[in-house]
Amino acid sequence: MKKFILSALFLAASLVAFSQAKKPTLMVVPSDNWCNNNGFLEDYDTGGRVVRVPDYRKALQENTDLNLAISTLNNLMAERDFPLKDLEQTLKNLQQSQTEEMFTQSKSGLELAESPIDRLLRTAKADIIIYLNWDVKTTGPKKTLTYILEAKDAYTGKSVASAQGVGSPSFAAEVPVLLQEAVIANIDNFNANLQRHFEDMFANGREIALEIRVFQGNALGVDLETEFDSGTELSEIIDQWMYDNTVAHRFSKLNMTENFMSYEQVRIPLYNDNGMAMDAEMWGRQLRNVLRKAPYNLPVKLMNRGLGKVVLVLGDK
Repeated sequence: MKKFILSALFLAASLVAFSQAKKPTLMVVPSDNWCNNNGFLEDYDTGGRVVRVPDYRKALQENTDLNLAISTLNNLMAERDFPLKDLEQTLKNLQQSQTEEMFTQSKSGLELAESPIDRLLRTAKADIIIYLNWDVKTTGPKKTLTYILEAKDAYTGKSVASAQGVGSPSFAAEVPVLLQEAVIANIDNFNANLQRHFEDMFANGREIALEIRVFQGNALGVDLETEFDSGTELSEIIDQWMYDNTVAHRFSKLNMTENFMSYEQVRIPLYNDNGMAMDAEMWGRQLRNVLRKAPYNLPVKLMNRGLGKVVLVLGDK
């Protein structure tokens, strides 16, 4: 009897702990394919190369079904205790700061290099973006909705969960009703995959990328082969810092020259000591601050590339 009571208490404690486990923060957005099919793409110039990116603001303003579909999926996720960032509200917050950012330049006149999608992700700071696509076909008086959900890590762009299916033919005309009927069968398995990915991040760190560059002809004459004190090259010093400041010392060094270093699969803590969500820029500031101090005393310019990549440029600001 005593063993049974202890087992029951342990099970109850486990269920409480599981229910209190941190959940990934999500944001639902229409997929690129849906935006293309419905005419909601805009041209964006990336250093002379024009690419087409989704125009979420226009889509929300002009397509009522999109608002209702996102709201429906948000409700389904919220019912399962997954915290959500609302796309429409995030876009409003972004619009408030966009004018200021348009006039932000470096001391040498360089503008911020971020795509509209990078700006959105940085503002939302969601862990996972869920891309929603659907299509409704009519046969006689009935309608059938086909949907695709794909969840991607907002920091790396890697797919972490997906679901797709076809709802049963229905007399309902509203997209939200059709979507809920179609999605409900797969939503719990989809959420379980999201949670597994988040638990991996919690245990093994969030994945980001880091680049180290050098300003050509900088006044200090510094590069990544410059030696300090004990004759150790700067590149080796940075390697050691990476080892000491990544989760379980996990990172991959891809390239190395006297003016360039590149790291990928860099695992950083999910949260800092104050409980704030850690992104690449916040983590990169720590290395910048080390290099600014003695014995290095290097001017360092930090540039973020969305949530998941940070660039440090040595020798000037």
